[in-house]
Amino acid sequence: MANIKSAKKRILVIKKKREQNKSVKSKIATYSKKFQAAVASGVVADAEKAYVEVTSVLDSAVADGVIHANCAARRKSRFAKQLDKIRA
Repeated sequence: MANIKSAKKRILVIKKKREQNKSVKSKIATYSKKFQAAVASGVVADAEKAYVEVTSVLDSAVADGVIHANCAARRKSRFAKQLDKIRA
């Protein structure tokens, strides 16, 4: 356990940020699963709507600094490829 006041504060701040980041990552996972389910169903309209939602969630996570921009870009690219497959 920390003895210095600033170290104690850092522990509290880190705990709070970790909980916030965990919430955002959970939201990313939820919307990713929704997209995957929409793709699996084969309904293009639902998949397109889910794609817009998941890209929005990924972009907001990047803005908050939860995930790296390249990670979000890679995921969006993979999702776009899946969407293109069911469109064809």
